[in-house]
Amino acid sequence: MYSVKEMFYTLQGEGAHAGRPSVFCRFTGCNLWSGREQDRASAICDFCDTDFIGTDGQNGAKFLNAEALADAINSFWPTPEGKPYVVFTGGEPALQLTQELITAVHHLGFEIAVETNGTKPLPEGIDWICVSPKASAPLVINKGHELKLVYPQPDAMPERFTSLEFDNFYLQPLDSEKHKKSTQQVIEYCLRHPRWKMSLQTHKVIGID
Repeated sequence: MYSVKEMFYTLQGEGAHAGRPSVFCRFTGCNLWSGREQDRASAICDFCDTDFIGTDGQNGAKFLNAEALADAINSFWPTPEGKPYVVFTGGEPALQLTQELITAVHHLGFEIAVETNGTKPLPEGIDWICVSPKASAPLVINKGHELKLVYPQPDAMPERFTSLEFDNFYLQPLDSEKHKKSTQQVIEYCLRHPRWKMSLQTHKVIGID
C-alpha cells in the first residue's frame, strides 16, 4: 500500500533540473516532523513548508500495489515526446519508496528522481538522488547527484557536507520572514565558496505548483 498526498505534472522548480517537465509524486509522512503545527517547535525540521498529511491533496490517493501507482504516474505524462521524468518527494519518500515501485516505473520508460532528507536508505536503481540535509539529523546517504542544503541552518552548515560524494552542491535560501536576508547570505557564501551553487524555488517565483 502506498499513500500519496498529491500527484501532478509541472516544471521542476529547484536545483540542477529546474525547468524540466516532471511528474511529482508526493508521499505522505515524514520522520523529522509530524506535519502538525503544534509539533513544529519540537521537530527536527521546524521550517518545512509542505503539507504531507493525508491523501486529500491534488490527485491524492492510496494505491494497493506498485503497478497501480506506476500507472497513475504514467497517466500524467502528456506525450511520447521527451524522456518521462518522475520526482518522488514528501514528506520523506524513503519511508514508502520500494524496489517494486522503482522497477514498475522504469518499466514504463521513466527516469526516476528522489528528493530525500538522507536519513533513510533508498532502493537501488534511482536515476537522480537529491539529498537535502536537515539540522542534526544523521545522514545515511552520503553520495548522490545533488546535495541541496537549505541555508542557513545553525546545526547544518555547508562545511559539514563538503567531503561527501555528490556531483552538485546547492544552497537554497530558507523560505521564512527573513527570506531576503537568507538570499543575500547564500549569494555571499557561494561567491566565497564557488563549489556551491545557488538554488532558487523558481516555482514560487513564477506561481506554479
